[in-house]
Amino acid sequence: MIQIPIVNKSRHALPEYATEQSAGMDLRANIDAPVTLEPLQRALIPTGLFMALPKGYEAQVRPRSGLAIKHGIGVLNAPGTIDADYRGEIKIILVNLSSEPFTINDGDRIAQMVIARHETIAWQPATELSETERGAGGFGHSGV
Repeated sequence: MIQIPIVNKSRHALPEYATEQSAGMDLRANIDAPVTLEPLQRALIPTGLFMALPKGYEAQVRPRSGLAIKHGIGVLNAPGTIDADYRGEIKIILVNLSSEPFTINDGDRIAQMVIARHETIAWQPATELSETERGAGGFGHSGV
């Protein structure tokens, strides 16, 4: 388990895991007034949270499946990446993909966040690549 410094300027508890084996933690809207998303409208929703991820980690912001299936609400740039050197407020780009307006209220769970380790790479220029069974086969290449 890693320790991550976090500043909570919201009116809500810190994000937490819903179950022992959950990968993501719910993020909540921290807004002064309800925000209604009309069909196909997008909005940047603040959370009131600021954090300092360690080098080699990112936070991935993903849609909540319940909001997606029940209301057509998604995270527009899913998964959104929060880099380790970012110190601004975590804000979520939500989009309404349904045909009905959807209202977001203060404290609503609007997205989930997964903390993940990542690698930094160095490119190794080559003139050819090793062969594989798939080769250059593209989308739908492997069958049904």
